Amino acid sequence: MSGHNKWSSIKHRKGAQDAKRGALFNKIIRELVVAAKEGGADPNVNFALSSAIDKAKASNMPKDTMERAIKRGAGGSDADTYERLTYEGRGPAGTAMIVYTLTDNKNRTVADLRNIFKKGGGELGNDGSVAWMFERLGVINLAAGEFSEDELIEACLEAGAEQYKLDGDVIEVLCQVDDLEDAKQWFRESERFTMASSSVAMVAKDQVEITGSSDGKKVFRLLELLEDNDDVQTVFSNWSMSDELMEQIADEG
Repeated sequence: MSGHNKWSSIKHRKGAQDAKRGALFNKIIRELVVAAKEGGADPNVNFALSSAIDKAKASNMPKDTMERAIKRGAGGSDADTYERLTYEGRGPAGTAMIVYTLTDNKNRTVADLRNIFKKGGGELGNDGSVAWMFERLGVINLAAGEFSEDELIEACLEAGAEQYKLDGDVIEVLCQVDDLEDAKQWFRESERFTMASSSVAMVAKDQVEITGSSDGKKVFRLLELLEDNDDVQTVFSNWSMSDELMEQIADEG
């Protein structure tokens, strides 16, 4: 996930994401509906819904829009028959990618993803082809602030988390999935930290460092093609890149 938040903030600052806000809301609404349908409307006992709500809030989704989606899902509408499917693939410059989807048509989704990977200079793989490169962890995103390294380490220990990373304007706290709810509660109750979002994520064990503009553009093109697909909810990858190179690629367009 290294650099993802930084790249997102650069795109937002330069206006590249504004036109996609509606599409993002539609994806989050779908996630809210499915989570509420599967586990009920109470986020205190429905972890998937709690994470979807965090994502909705981080995206500044209006409260009434969020509440309507939850109510719709909890009502068990037969019209919302989505399936959670995970795909794996290889991207440019030796990168690996895991794609989470919500789809009502598996055949359509796998065909679309195969074409997207091919168009983006990669290849859709088989189950298990790259998953071994990642670890399933809880992730809490905190707003960056004037914190020393000792303060962040101490906060992680008290929250029951294992480590943190700085990713652009975000402090990314990592913990075991079973500890995520307790860690979220600790940061929510803290007067010093502001929690932006939380999720269960596939975190790369090792990073592939992108050092050239050409490779960087290819990786970002594939990521954007994937994120533009209506069925794709989240993409995890193992790329890493300097802030300077990200800024350069954004300026070059």
